Amino acid sequence: MYATTLTTPDGPFSILVGPASAATGPASGPAQEAVLAGGWTDDVDSLLALVHPILRPDTGPGQFARPSSPDGVLAEAADAVRAYYDGDHGAPGRVPVLQASGPFRTHAWDVLREVKAGERLTYTEYAARAGRPAAVRAAAGACAMNAAALFVPCHRILRTDGTLGGFRYGLPIKESLLARETGSAK
Repeated sequence: MYATTLTTPDGPFSILVGPASAATGPASGPAQEAVLAGGWTDDVDSLLALVHPILRPDTGPGQFARPSSPDGVLAEAADAVRAYYDGDHGAPGRVPVLQASGPFRTHAWDVLREVKAGERLTYTEYAARAGRPAAVRAAAGACAMNAAALFVPCHRILRTDGTLGGFRYGLPIKESLLARETGSAK
């Protein structure tokens, strides 16, 4: 498993990448590796705790390797985060991601990856788009359990009344991301 932390306008952003073949579920692309977690923290161990146990390495906390090559999914993911902050808000969606859960949540994460920058959905609209209009709480749970923030853009989902709702990394970051994507960032 590889990790890196970048400096962004919203604070440190860390990425965990691991082998896509370690899971029993499908990867989001043909890659040998995939993003397992990402978020606005410099505490990589806290990101590891978000990764489903079947995707975690056998090594303990703090034991993250540095890739032997500047190529690969970790470099691609880091470049995508930089591109996002440079204005290519679709870049993180082009990086392979792997998360594991039950069938609905896994599908709901795939649906989140289809929500375009600048688009905002309510949890109700998100549940409907995921094919289960009555599963609003399950859709909200998919956002809450999303380990790969930015790569799986749960920040684009709002409460049914249009307010921001929650966000693991704080509402100021969620607000900043949404403003950035609509061109109203300061």
